[in-house]
Amino acid sequence: MRNYKFRKQISLLTAVSMAAALLSGCGGKSAEAVSSPHGGPYEETITIDVFDSQANFQGMQSGWFAKIVKDKFNMEMNIIAPNVAGGGDTLYQTRSANGNLGDLIIINVDKNRLKDMVTAGLVLDMTDYMGECANLQQYQAAIKDASALAGEENPGMWAVPSEVSNEPATEPCEAVDPTNAPSVRWDIYGQIGYPEMNTLEDLLDVLKQMQDAAGTSESGKKTYALSLFKDWDGDMMQNAAALTALYGYESNQGFALMNSGTNEIQSIIDDDGAYVRALRFLFQANQMGLVDPESTTQNFDMLNAKYRDGAVLYSFWPWLGSGYYNTVERMAEGKGFQTATIADMKCLSYGSFTLGKMENAVMVGSQAKDPQRIVDFIDWLYSPEGVEMSCAQSGTNCGPEGLTWEMKDGEPVLTDFGVEALIKMTDGLQVPEEWGTGTWKEGISALNYKALGVVDCDQTTGMCYNYQRWADYQERTSTKLGEDWKAHNDNAATGIEYLNSKGMLTVAPGSNYAIPDYSTDHSTIKEQCKQVIVQDSWRMAFAADEAEFNSILKEMQDTVRGLGYDEVYAVDEQSCKDKLASYDALRQ
Repeated sequence: MRNYKFRKQISLLTAVSMAAALLSGCGGKSAEAVSSPHGGPYEETITIDVFDSQANFQGMQSGWFAKIVKDKFNMEMNIIAPNVAGGGDTLYQTRSANGNLGDLIIINVDKNRLKDMVTAGLVLDMTDYMGECANLQQYQAAIKDASALAGEENPGMWAVPSEVSNEPATEPCEAVDPTNAPSVRWDIYGQIGYPEMNTLEDLLDVLKQMQDAAGTSESGKKTYALSLFKDWDGDMMQNAAALTALYGYESNQGFALMNSGTNEIQSIIDDDGAYVRALRFLFQANQMGLVDPESTTQNFDMLNAKYRDGAVLYSFWPWLGSGYYNTVERMAEGKGFQTATIADMKCLSYGSFTLGKMENAVMVGSQAKDPQRIVDFIDWLYSPEGVEMSCAQSGTNCGPEGLTWEMKDGEPVLTDFGVEALIKMTDGLQVPEEWGTGTWKEGISALNYKALGVVDCDQTTGMCYNYQRWADYQERTSTKLGEDWKAHNDNAATGIEYLNSKGMLTVAPGSNYAIPDYSTDHSTIKEQCKQVIVQDSWRMAFAADEAEFNSILKEMQDTVRGLGYDEVYAVDEQSCKDKLASYDALRQ
């Protein structure tokens, strides 16, 4: 059993006997005794600033994760979160101008980001500090690949990418459901007889039947099939882009949609393209009275409240509806969201990233006062224990052994506390005194960082870090809802298993292709065009009739082309070609 306290005691005893022979830190920078597999001793308490583009919390890390970091590294963490401080690049630019992003930096390294940070002297080359860091040594290829984006003649070790995986790049990496799939209130779908759907447009009639059957929400509000929000709109309307993913299209390539199953590349403003088809779907849904009229003004948090209340029947992503509606009690009653199938769909799924994801990586700031300790901490994040501990609110890593789970007969099983924390998700759940203070949720790592892939396993024990893959978890979560879904889906254990067996997935291989940044001129054009596209997309979805829909579409097309849309699309199209080529290389 990999018990945290037990291992700490053993490593301290080992340190006493080996003090004269071992060097401090996994990089070996000083001649003090090693106190743990990750360096030390750390006699002085330090507080580090963590600039974290993925964090959804700002301030001092607290609770059980903070205690573990303090015990192991005598270190406290002050989280600086752009997401909380207004979003965008404003905070990044301000801190960059001051020459100090933070002691620990978590941000993307593609789109020239790493090159810009290295040129500006904001990040540290970790080469001299990594020496004997056993965990990071396993991922040397990924680190070198990410660090090459610095564009230096001598590459160095500048960044460690996230979600590095030992799983095949061409196999789906999702644990339970694809990231993109139709997800509906399965109990209501059952009430109307589980009707078959052959195309996306068939979903409309099914949703109409479901809305008529559902009545009101638990609080007595009118229930709608669809409820939209604007928070995640970027280069296009995100809710429409989500519908294109049901047919394998990736929508993170600017104004281009890319399909790795067919090698097709589309412009999002094409009359007969997948994006305009999705807008027509939303328009038709609104004409049928299926769209929540508050969609144009609500934010993501307001939408979540509606899912919790049972006021929405369709989820654009499986995790959304199930995450907010599927409580243990409801599932036991047979209520909840589950993946549905459309006969012609090819849902976008993601392969594992053997060389990590360039969209998020961890670095050491150039002004860090104790860089060796921070590199030691990064090494720990990539250890089995560190991966287990880093169970973000949206993640499914298992948490600390001895608290949320334990080994029995060679298999991981949840503890009573783990059941409360990970299955029942009990609000206000207090951690035992020996694990610190506060609640389980308050103590979860605010870094929101995934060092390894979603379905990766401990290479020494074979245990999957994702507790949803455990037999114990699956047995404990067997419900009336799950059994009914299985009965209509060949008794498959999960949505990803069923859709994969039916050939209903488009797996985008886990490529580390880094999207290049735009030129200054193209960036300006792109910003102007995307504002028009997003605004007019919403106007089309809520158009009064088909004539107005078509009129707004033509107006949008003419306006953005006049602004220089085709120049930017040509850049996006080439990026898609290059990324598809990287996919082909991984398939060989």
